Amino acid sequence: MKVISNNIGQPTPFTWKGRTEKTGIFKSPVSHPILLGREDVQDDTVSDRKHHGGEFKACYLFSSDHYAYWQEQYPHLSWSWGMFGENITVEGLDESDLLAGSIYLLGSALVQITIPREPCYKLGVRFGDQKVIEEFIAHGKPGTYVRVIRPGEVIRGDLFQLEEKAEDSLSIADLFSLIYSKKKDPDILNRALNCPFLPQGTKDKLGRYHKKGA
Repeated sequence: MKVISNNIGQPTPFTWKGRTEKTGIFKSPVSHPILLGREDVQDDTVSDRKHHGGEFKACYLFSSDHYAYWQEQYPHLSWSWGMFGENITVEGLDESDLLAGSIYLLGSALVQITIPREPCYKLGVRFGDQKVIEEFIAHGKPGTYVRVIRPGEVIRGDLFQLEEKAEDSLSIADLFSLIYSKKKDPDILNRALNCPFLPQGTKDKLGRYHKKGA
């Protein structure tokens, strides 16, 4: 797998339900290396620290392989890498092969797969249509957040290489399906609740379904 683009966002104002907000989802490619820190990407905008950035969402990766599908759905948009708010666009990234807890070398940084991206209304703002959120969920290709174990620089052309595969874990694709499925598979749900690599917030959310017997 190879880095196709590094993308940085500037604070962009928009109006939502009569209120002015700012977002960093409008990211654009940059030619220089970017620095992956332990809680965010240097010089990138993280407007909502409650839902973005931090230890388990320090950097967001999305696959260049998925772009063709979305360009067909939204041909009127002006397309460039970073359209999904990803910090790094990676060629060959497959959510079915990414296991939570697996460790990868990314440029000079060392990162660990954590959780899938859960789309919010800001993706709808980026696409100019809130229906993209349901479409994104149905498509099942969410990209992944990573935890930065060792900060480092990443530049276009760097490889995304597996260093240590997590054992007894779940793939990002399975986790994404679990989060949004109306009827939770009890086996997969229990595996997720007992997975040592998932952040507690994700487990708490899934645990509520567990208590309901979903």
